[in-house]
Amino acid sequence: MRPRDLSDHVEYRAGRGIEEVARELGRDPEEFVKLASNENMFGPSPAAVDAVEASADEVHHYPTADHQDLTAAIADAWDVTAEQVWLANGGDGALDYLSRAALEPGDAVLVPAPGFAYYGMSARFHHGEVAEYDVTSDDGFALTADAVLDAYDGERIVHLTSPHNPSGARFTLDAIERIAEETHEETLVVVDEAYGEFADAPSAIGLLDQRDDVAVLRTFSKAYGLAGLRLGYALVPDEWADAYARVNTPFAASVVACRAGLAALDDDEHVERTVETARWSRAYMTEHIDAPTYESHANFLLVEVGDASAVAEALQERGVIVRDCSSFGIPECVRITCGTEVETKRAVSELNEVLA
Repeated sequence: MRPRDLSDHVEYRAGRGIEEVARELGRDPEEFVKLASNENMFGPSPAAVDAVEASADEVHHYPTADHQDLTAAIADAWDVTAEQVWLANGGDGALDYLSRAALEPGDAVLVPAPGFAYYGMSARFHHGEVAEYDVTSDDGFALTADAVLDAYDGERIVHLTSPHNPSGARFTLDAIERIAEETHEETLVVVDEAYGEFADAPSAIGLLDQRDDVAVLRTFSKAYGLAGLRLGYALVPDEWADAYARVNTPFAASVVACRAGLAALDDDEHVERTVETARWSRAYMTEHIDAPTYESHANFLLVEVGDASAVAEALQERGVIVRDCSSFGIPECVRITCGTEVETKRAVSELNEVLA
């Protein structure tokens, strides 16, 4: 007995963690700072931490009411109906729900290259095929409607990431609307706004009032600092609302995650502090790193360093963990997560020493 043919599937490669690197190098974890996975530099929302602690003795219950409470709060925050909120186990879980709802075997999706590997992974899990549109350094990783539409060939789902990972670039709202307008009426345009809180730009959620072919992904992992709880959601058109009950897993998010998310939604102070610090960190790195950088609207910066693997390894030895972007197909770049002031200045200083 063997699994089905998975030869065309790719592996998702996460950023390396402090414990992993420290064990490998035989060092104390306290020596390291991790700026590789775009995590929140201040940790989780304090309100969410309180909610996690308070919910510990309720985990023997299924989270029926908790799902409803969080869904209603998200709907209220975005001025949509509760039925338009597809709560999920992380943004990747929401991608799976959309794949289940949209893809027939053999349908194709169009994804950015480089980009988040799970777009294609989810399609292949659901017996779909994958086509790509290029996002390149030739034009500073600009995200344009033309680049997407030139590659488009009737795919069932078109994935847009705004801000884009790993470049930090973003689509304008006009570009997103044009892509939706000029693709087939049976093509769903999925806009991944995992880093949306960091972008000084309107959300594509505003298009849901006007269109039945756009969905938007959001997550609690980044600005709210709840990556370890795996909590995200899709916002879908009214016309898609009743499909959720037919494609979701039973209780897609835990009691703990739902209550933490509900508390985090009201923790404006934590989000504002995170976003402001990320803005400062991006600007500081852009000004002080002795290497070319790319404009970013997210909580990270892409830096062109020549040999990314060698630079990332050298930084590890110096106690700073960054993302080698070779796995994205950009072997000349590293991606540095925005850290606290101390972390950011340390990363810049160590990187410049390595590059010198």
